[in-house]
Amino acid sequence: QVQLVDFGGGLVQAGGSLLLSCAAFGRTFRSYAVGWFRQAPGKEREFVASINWSGGSIYYADSVKGRFTISRDNAKNTVFLQMNSLKPEDTAIYYCAATRTSMGVMRDRAYDYWGQGTQVTVSS
Repeated sequence: QVQLVDFGGGLVQAGGSLLLSCAAFGRTFRSYAVGWFRQAPGKEREFVASINWSGGSIYYADSVKGRFTISRDNAKNTVFLQMNSLKPEDTAIYYCAATRTSMGVMRDRAYDYWGQGTQVTVSS
C-alpha cells in the first residue's frame, strides 16, 4: 500500500514558476514509478510527466517539454514537478500517481494509487 499526498499548487502569473511535491507513505515507494497528471475544468485528465523508480526513465507530454522537470528523492519518499514558464493553459488540478509497472506510464489506467490533487491557477 502506498498513500500519496500532493501539494504545492497555487495562483501564479503567466511566466511564473511553481514546485509541486508528491509525498509518499509506504516502505516500498522507491520501487514505484510516479506520474503527474492534470485535469482542467470540462476536460479529460491528461498525462504531464512520469519518472521510473531510479529516475533513469522520464517522459513528458509535448505541451510541457522544456518547461517542466520531474525528479525524485527516494530517501525522502518524494517526487517533484518543477513548473517554469507557466501559461494560462496549464491551469488545472494536478495529481500525482504511483504504479509498480513500467509499461504504459502515460496512461492513467496504469496507476494504482493517487494523490488528492492540488490546484494550479495561472493568470494571464
